Amino acid sequence: MVPIQPRLIIGKWRQGYALDVHTLYSIPIGHNEFGHMQFDTKRSDVGELLYRLKYSGDQSTVAEIADAAASFIAQWNPGVDLLVPVPPSGMRAVQPVTLLGAAIAGRIGVLVSDGVTRTRDAPQLKSVYDLDERSHILEGLHAADPSHFAGRRVLLFDDLFRSGATMNAITGALLEQGRASDVFALTITRTRSNQ
Repeated sequence: MVPIQPRLIIGKWRQGYALDVHTLYSIPIGHNEFGHMQFDTKRSDVGELLYRLKYSGDQSTVAEIADAAASFIAQWNPGVDLLVPVPPSGMRAVQPVTLLGAAIAGRIGVLVSDGVTRTRDAPQLKSVYDLDERSHILEGLHAADPSHFAGRRVLLFDDLFRSGATMNAITGALLEQGRASDVFALTITRTRSNQ
């Protein structure tokens, strides 16, 4: 099984973890012939698997990532009865959050819910650095259907934790609109800037 080093992630949820950091280091090594900066990057083991899935569409990594996540959840034991993947922010042929969420849910014996939806189109937050602008974009962006969540203990799942803004917004929707009884959070990796 792929080795992991779980890291606590803080937010509106009761408790949350990332299985590991995404990158161990990334050092600029110079510009290529097109003027783009190139980097020597070393990822954690699970970060490398996630990178292959996200950017190469390598679905052979799903089982190994899901096995590691399910093993960690068994030790953590948050007692959830539903897994909710964060709705994807962009269009990809392969949606890592959806694939991994379904695989993890199957391994831990819970259902996957699609009861969190986006209320409108919005830009991807990875290119928005201003916190006020992020908050404005996220305000009312997600809706949580109480017929899916009322009284349920929810595991909110995403592949990569950056600032936590999206997961915090969804947690608020799950608790307030969806009337979930509790929310826990899990991501595969987190950026080094949030250690």
